[in-house]
Amino acid sequence: MYLEYPNKKTKEEIFKSIPQIELKSINGSNNTSSKLIFGDNLRVMKHLLESEKYKEKIDLVYIDPPFSTNKVFRISEDRANTISNSLSSNVAFSDIVTGYEFLEFLRERLVLIRELMSKQASIYVHTDYKIGHYVKIIMDEIFGEENFINDLSRIKCNPKNFHRKAFGNIKDMILFYSKTKDYIWNEQKKPFTEEDINRLFKKIDSDGRRYTTIPLHAPGETKNGLTGKEWKGILPPKGRHWRSSPEELEKLDKEGLIEWSKTGVPRKKIYADEKKGMKYQDILEFKDPQYPSYPTEKNIELLKLLIAISSNKDSIVLDCFCGSGTTLLAAQELDRRWIGIDNSKKAIEVAKKRLIKRMQDSETSEKVQFFDYLEEVERM
Repeated sequence: MYLEYPNKKTKEEIFKSIPQIELKSINGSNNTSSKLIFGDNLRVMKHLLESEKYKEKIDLVYIDPPFSTNKVFRISEDRANTISNSLSSNVAFSDIVTGYEFLEFLRERLVLIRELMSKQASIYVHTDYKIGHYVKIIMDEIFGEENFINDLSRIKCNPKNFHRKAFGNIKDMILFYSKTKDYIWNEQKKPFTEEDINRLFKKIDSDGRRYTTIPLHAPGETKNGLTGKEWKGILPPKGRHWRSSPEELEKLDKEGLIEWSKTGVPRKKIYADEKKGMKYQDILEFKDPQYPSYPTEKNIELLKLLIAISSNKDSIVLDCFCGSGTTLLAAQELDRRWIGIDNSKKAIEVAKKRLIKRMQDSETSEKVQFFDYLEEVERM
């Protein structure tokens, strides 16, 4: 898929149009593992690619860019006063680029992001229903349709009862792509609630343990393999095969893990206390904070989930629209290295305060070193 619109640049034209800069906003020694950078993310990312050798070094990218809303977002006066007395305006950021200009604005940054991504990297782009479908076509173009993984729906708020001729909007969209098929994936489980356990594991054994049962056979006929052979005088149903070999089924039966119905149908027992939880689905309920420190601040548990799934302990996480620093906080809590970029002084102030508060309780040398790094930003 390919979107054509006025003033669309080639990849070469994008790189040539970005001025070279020196990032004086990066402070601390070059050994600092994580960076909070104030500046235009397009220029900063070019610098990271060419001067700091970050090409193909980023394992995970999460961005929550502007949504082309044509609005100016502000911090409340009370909140603005707690951030900094030196910043008189309470404007957090302006989302006033719209139409084709917005699409090219985002596309240029995605082109550079892909160059920064490692071969095992993934990217999550947080957007909404008004612009998200156009963004998907752009991401198909840059990352390849074959590397599209999920369109995630994120429940962002409680139902609203606005009087308008439309359905209520309680969700936004997260587009999930990889750079190659060999991307990091650390399966995470959604913990069971008591309601989940009572609903999914309705049976109780003599020891009081809750369980359910599943069929021992699966779709697909296997005539020559072990899973197509007779077990205890029973063949799998027509068009199906045993999930395990007869030898394994015999072992399960001896261990009391097979339940036989009155009509002689075997099913495998699955105990609730042996399951870590449920697989996450493509609808995620992580509502926005009720009292955010910054407009559009996202739920930190959402970011921790995505980072846990799509990065490793030695990974670098990039958020080049870092805003209030939620991605950076989540990465820090999960012991990832990270790079945060934003061109809003208000955003940098909020992110710094949140990060410093989070790291004051830490005593490791790396976090202390980064704490000093943040302090140096204030002295510039």
